[in-house]
Amino acid sequence: MTTTGTAPPVERLRETVHGGVAAPGDPGYDEARKVYNAVHDKHPAVVVGAADAGDVIETVGFARDQGLTLAVRGGGHGVAGPGTCDDGVVLDLARMRGIRVDPQTRTARAQGGCTWADVNHATHAFGLATTGGMVSTTGIGGLTTGGGMGYLARCCGLACDNLLSADVVTADGSFRTCAEDREADLLWALRGGGGNFGVVTSFEYRLHPAGDILGGPTFYPLDGDVIRRYRQLIADSAEELGAVLAVGLGPPVPFLPERWHGRPVCGVILCWTGPEDQDDRVRAMLAELGPVLGQHVGRIPYPVINTLFDELVPPGLFHYWKGTFSEDLPDGLIDAHVEFGAATPSIQSVTIVFPIDGACGRVGRTDTAFSYRDARFSTALNLTMTNREDMEAQKDWIRGYYAALEPYSADGGGYVNFMDGDDQGKVRANYRENSGRLRELKRRYDPGNLFRLNHNIAP
Repeated sequence: MTTTGTAPPVERLRETVHGGVAAPGDPGYDEARKVYNAVHDKHPAVVVGAADAGDVIETVGFARDQGLTLAVRGGGHGVAGPGTCDDGVVLDLARMRGIRVDPQTRTARAQGGCTWADVNHATHAFGLATTGGMVSTTGIGGLTTGGGMGYLARCCGLACDNLLSADVVTADGSFRTCAEDREADLLWALRGGGGNFGVVTSFEYRLHPAGDILGGPTFYPLDGDVIRRYRQLIADSAEELGAVLAVGLGPPVPFLPERWHGRPVCGVILCWTGPEDQDDRVRAMLAELGPVLGQHVGRIPYPVINTLFDELVPPGLFHYWKGTFSEDLPDGLIDAHVEFGAATPSIQSVTIVFPIDGACGRVGRTDTAFSYRDARFSTALNLTMTNREDMEAQKDWIRGYYAALEPYSADGGGYVNFMDGDDQGKVRANYRENSGRLRELKRRYDPGNLFRLNHNIAP
């Protein structure tokens, strides 16, 4: 049942929006209601495929006036399921994928339904890029407003640090453009405050030179000494070295010997954006981390590095995640990675450790809503299975893993995009001293908490 007790007047939306409208019983409804994480098998009253900002304004007003739950979907990757709901309105931005790159100012404006594949493709034509995610089908909206980690973070900052302006539809139906010189408070909130403040219909990003890079994975045995050497590698290396640590089971790839498929390994996924004449030195640094089991590192276009995990985690799998920040990788934390990494339940369940030092740390803790500028690493614990039953059966593994990392966690918080639906109690810890300002801005821009399907900042 809907919150009004009767079916909402969907025909009004069919008459007023330019995009598609799908309600139960319509052709395409079942496909329209799907999100990336198959755990969230919801049945909304209507899914609106917005064609433009006008459709967004109309849909926001419809949900507000009808007293319906509103879910906003960009790429649909949100692990906690913010892009769908039962009996409410899903506002799907997937049709809004226009991009304009200005190579002179090194900026790009991308509509809210774009994925990182879209942005990377458009900007690479000019030899430019900005920090994005590790899976190309991830939407730019959720990743950017949550903070935004990726291979370029050490040298370019987080995605939110590169957000210059945004067009936003707020809960009252207003269309606002926020930038440093107008509605700066709203821009501040969007830089890490998640989907709490409105629907972002377009993002303007600062771009950086990034043509071909030296990139790809190197696999090692799962051993604490390898991770300790990785820790030192990050401490000693130039910021142009993006190197993400992965802990899990050996994937069935041709460059990894078959005897290591499905066995515990750790990997370093390299993204070196520095000069090509340093490639051999960087390769030698990787070789010094430990016994190399398999490696596929070479010169590739930057967008390729963001596709390496696409086949491993396609849409339709069952996910349950946790996340932590840490100021370093102390030995006790490394021991936990080795212990729990050895018990990883599936090849798709990869723990990822992002280095977020360098440029990320040169932003003040209160300069953006994203507060963890003193953390040097952000860890994503990913439980991913092919069916719901196995996922439920393995939740104790990831909860135990999370508990083992918590003593080393900075202030007990985690990256909001890695926190699952049962982590709502962590919201204050996730935002630390910025929580009060975020709550004040929530009262200003969304006093009725229309945008509540997120790690919610209650007004």
